[in-house]
Order: sequence, then structure tokens, then C-alpha cells
Amino acid sequence: MIDKNLVVQIVSEWLQGKDYFLVDLTVNPDDRIVVEIDHAEGVWIDDCVELSQYIESKLDRDKEDYELEVGSAGIGQPFKVKQQYFVHVGSDVEVMDKTGKKWTGVLSGAQEDSFTVRVEVKIKPEGAKRPKLMQQDVTFAYDEIKYTKHLISFK
Repeated sequence: MIDKNLVVQIVSEWLQGKDYFLVDLTVNPDDRIVVEIDHAEGVWIDDCVELSQYIESKLDRDKEDYELEVGSAGIGQPFKVKQQYFVHVGSDVEVMDKTGKKWTGVLSGAQEDSFTVRVEVKIKPEGAKRPKLMQQDVTFAYDEIKYTKHLISFK
């Protein structure tokens, strides 16, 4: 079986000096290697091909046969690493907290221990007859949530 740490080292070498970052890397017992990378401005297919070729140049197919898949972190998939929060500040997100409540809004900030989402909530101002939609910042600790997903809008 191909050593996952070896593949992580190879990918880390390729990432040096680039704005890409590693999101996930798996090596299955049948030597299927899946590498997910991300970038603040999106992932280009040419860079996936370059990374794939770089990995292949460092592994010996004569020793072990393997299947290699290099791609971007899936759109609409939950964030897997904190760096995804930092690069997606300003983007629409969906958060599910551990109580099962979903929050939809704009990722307005990310820190090492928490992140903030600006959501619209109905608040009834004192003396008003009807509630009004108002923006409110909600801060979550990373361990208080089940997932956060980047939302794509087709409007």
C-alpha cells in the first residue's frame, strides 16, 4: 500500500510558493489516491493536471500500481479545513449547528477559533406592529457546528 505520508509530502512540495492549499488527501487500501486542493480564486484544471503529473513523477508505478485523482474541493461540499473559511469570507454559506438548525448568510469573518455569518432575521422593533428583516452577525466556534457549505447562487 502506498504511504499516505509520502503522498502528503509530495503534494506539500508542489504547493510551496503557490496560493493553493490542501483540503483533503486519502489513500485507500486498494491504492486509490484522491487529492483535493483549493484556492481563493478557484481551481484551474491545468493546475490539477500539473499536480497529478508531479505526483506521478515521484511515485513508481513499477513498484505499486495506483489510481490517482486530483481535483478541487467540491462545490456545495462541507468545508474540511479552516483555510476554506478564510478564503471564502464574503461568500454565501449554509451552516448547520449541532442542534440541527440551519443558518444561511454571508461569511463575514473567520478567526482561528471561530467564524461569523451575517444572517437576516425577523426582529420586531419596540412599538412596531410587524417584524422587520434585519441583519445580524452570528458567531460560531468550529466545534459547535456540523458543517459549513459554500452556496452557489444562480440569480
